Amino acid sequence: MLTPAPPPSASSASSASAPPRLALRGDLLDFVGAPAWGETETPALRFRPDHWLLIEDGRIVGAQAESPDAGWAREDQRGRLVLPGFIDAHVHAPQIDMIASYGAALLDWLQAYTFPAELRHGHAGEALAGADRFVDALLAHGTTAAVVMPTVHKVSADALLAAAHARGMRLVAGKVLMDRHAPPGLCDDVVQAERDCRELIARWHGRDRLAYAVTVRFAPTSTPEQLAMAAALCAEDPTLYLHTHLAENRDELRWVAELFPQARSYLDVYARAGLLHRRSVFAHGIWLDAEDHAALAAHGAVVAHSPSSNLFLGSGLFDWRALEQGGVAVAMASDVGGGTSLSMQRTLADAYKVQALRGQRLTAWVALHAATRGAAQALGLAHEIGSFDAGCCADLCVWDWARGAVAERRDALATALHERVFAWMMLADERNLVSARVAGVERFRRGAQGS
Repeated sequence: MLTPAPPPSASSASSASAPPRLALRGDLLDFVGAPAWGETETPALRFRPDHWLLIEDGRIVGAQAESPDAGWAREDQRGRLVLPGFIDAHVHAPQIDMIASYGAALLDWLQAYTFPAELRHGHAGEALAGADRFVDALLAHGTTAAVVMPTVHKVSADALLAAAHARGMRLVAGKVLMDRHAPPGLCDDVVQAERDCRELIARWHGRDRLAYAVTVRFAPTSTPEQLAMAAALCAEDPTLYLHTHLAENRDELRWVAELFPQARSYLDVYARAGLLHRRSVFAHGIWLDAEDHAALAAHGAVVAHSPSSNLFLGSGLFDWRALEQGGVAVAMASDVGGGTSLSMQRTLADAYKVQALRGQRLTAWVALHAATRGAAQALGLAHEIGSFDAGCCADLCVWDWARGAVAERRDALATALHERVFAWMMLADERNLVSARVAGVERFRRGAQGS
């Protein structure tokens, strides 16, 4: 079993601690509720321009317009946007190795690019280096919490959770389960997989800000016996998450129907196995019907929408409006490497384009809510992350409103808040990030060594 990862290096953090009482000045934007579809003005939004956010011992205690007294250390970021850290609801840690790979749809892409990349992470050295590289990349893109798939190798999950723990991050992850239809080096077996999961759960689940996800790659790569084992783990401890893929690609749907002929739908495979529950996180969910939507809503499961990946792989156009009307929680996901960036702004911009192709218009408010408070609520973590509510961990990012002549001109001409934020969402990316804090501790600063 691995020892915990060392503390973050200077390349990932400009400091290893934070003052006990910190006041951060900027344009504070978060949500107090869920914005309605299509509304550009909403009471769900909380915008406090030029305010001080008060952070004590890593948690938010309030906000105010007036300057704090001398008992507070101050950081003046006036004229900059301050948001809760983004939450990536589905992302593959090892796949930054093969991001932006050419010319394949989902099933061929797995064989040609994904599986070879993941095989490398069976080696301890690569797993450790890759975990550090991945979590630092998340922070450098403004993502402070995530639901993550490592690889089938226990060492990969151990390294990932250790790296997140060293940085104080909220991370949900678990070793991937695959016992068929994958290269031998990526296949486990039911007995050994259960043993590995139990050891990882004992070590990491509920440790500080970490949680374990029983991680079925997707139904075709697990036998019914492995699905049953995964369900038994979830039933034994209802605080565990379930993380898998669902209805991403039409060829995948046909394959699932051949492998599980007794199931009504792809979702029904998981439901029959006992894997549809309140802590289930299903990536993609494009090819679903009304009965699937009703089942997801009834069980309180969340769909992690991965628009960049869906466009890049040609998987299909996600029907967000139908899920929203059906009461299904939707959170945002980069998916990398099917997606082409860890940047949540680029992901949200692609989400807008997907909805436009469906004849819908995604507001900045609905989009940002799904990457912050909405994702936190869907994951059962709204008490901790996703907003500037008093008591939440101070996971937050400071952003430039605009970078470069085009964005600066567009920002200067914006006359309404939604117009300004929508333009920021479309034009910004990780280059706009000034600083990222996790529980009040600065873990990334633009211009610091290595960043």
